[in-house]
Amino acid sequence: MSVQTTVENLKTMKLFGFVQALEEQLELPNTYSALSIEDRIGMLVDKEYTYRSNKKIVQLIKNAKFKIAAKIEDIDYSHPRGLAKDKLAYLADGEWLQRFQNLLITGSTGCGKTYLACAIGNHACRQGISVRYYRSPRLFEALTIAHADGSYQKLIKSLAKAQLLIIDDWGLDQLPVGNRCDLLEIMEDRHGTSSTLVTSQLPTIQWHESIGDPTLADAILDRLLHNAHKLSLKGESMRKINNNLTDVDHKI
Repeated sequence: MSVQTTVENLKTMKLFGFVQALEEQLELPNTYSALSIEDRIGMLVDKEYTYRSNKKIVQLIKNAKFKIAAKIEDIDYSHPRGLAKDKLAYLADGEWLQRFQNLLITGSTGCGKTYLACAIGNHACRQGISVRYYRSPRLFEALTIAHADGSYQKLIKSLAKAQLLIIDDWGLDQLPVGNRCDLLEIMEDRHGTSSTLVTSQLPTIQWHESIGDPTLADAILDRLLHNAHKLSLKGESMRKINNNLTDVDHKI
């Protein structure tokens, strides 16, 4: 069998990483000729494994639909916001996700809640975890539409499958009656099986009132606040700070 036939067969089987590694070995015969057949096959398999892992990460990030292309390594610690590096290191480690714990990020507008949430979500994707990002108004709008067009159960199931659900800008408006029940169903599906990250301008003590119905609020918050990590950001708006930077600062 010719090498070209082998390559075509590998492509048919969608072993594109294997193909890349094989072509590298063929292009540099003197480099690889001294290696054992076991080592060379191992390199081919490793290349395919890496190719598939990277492809999965790209797809996970695409499916998450983050508002911002943020990364944990790009987080700015230079301005005092109550953002501790050791806390972020713990969250980056991902143990809280393995334990199906939640994360609540509160702070005034412009302090970086959305960026931080997207950075943590992006990092989770790079760990092979499925993530879905929603701004709170868009989530409840999608749920309302799903009720009307018959796709509600499909949407609820897709939300339940996400290992990390990010709900950004929680509590901007009091929830309509129907959405309170939707939220309870979402939290019930996720409790003890997956993690939820919520950002809000409101401190958690005010979340009960923002939901509107005391009974449903108790049930929702019991599931959301239980075993939740909390980050309370403080300080001046990052947007205002960035607007005050010089052209040189912006290039750094």
